[in-house]
Amino acid sequence: MGNNIVLLSGSPRKGGNTDRLAAAFKKGAEEAGKTVTLFQVAELHLSGCLGCGYCFTEKGVCVQEDDMRYILDALKKADTLVLASPIYYFSVTAQLKLAIDRTFALMSDKPPIKKAAMLLTCGDKDGGAAEGATVMLNRICEFSEWENAGFILATDLHNINEIDGREELEQAAALGREI
Repeated sequence: MGNNIVLLSGSPRKGGNTDRLAAAFKKGAEEAGKTVTLFQVAELHLSGCLGCGYCFTEKGVCVQEDDMRYILDALKKADTLVLASPIYYFSVTAQLKLAIDRTFALMSDKPPIKKAAMLLTCGDKDGGAAEGATVMLNRICEFSEWENAGFILATDLHNINEIDGREELEQAAALGREI
């Protein structure tokens, strides 16, 4: 059971459905005695990966001096990674994808992460629009040899407060307690 969780939330909309889903997860995890470090990546100054390889010669330190250094430092101590995002055009937001790409810096000296999960919201009724995001997490887990701890997908959401009262909030809290 993981006790140190990094939660990367990619929603640019403060207080929206994804933030509420992430908050439910965080609350459940903290109630179970876990430490959750939440990063709202849309609020951070992050640049794209340069592909320069500096991180491989410097054991996970990125050449860029932006806010990603805080995420990388937290991931070096985490045993669980949770990604939260609304679905924008069939995948996670650009803000979250940027942060995910930059975690490549840790591949030279693999972090202690053992499992990952994903919290998703979307306007699509059947969840098919989220397929790209779920495939991405499956491949990340496979490549990194992490346990895929699962997905929470809240569908048919169009307004900022539509997730209130939905079962997915309790599912996220339960995942937080169990992960």
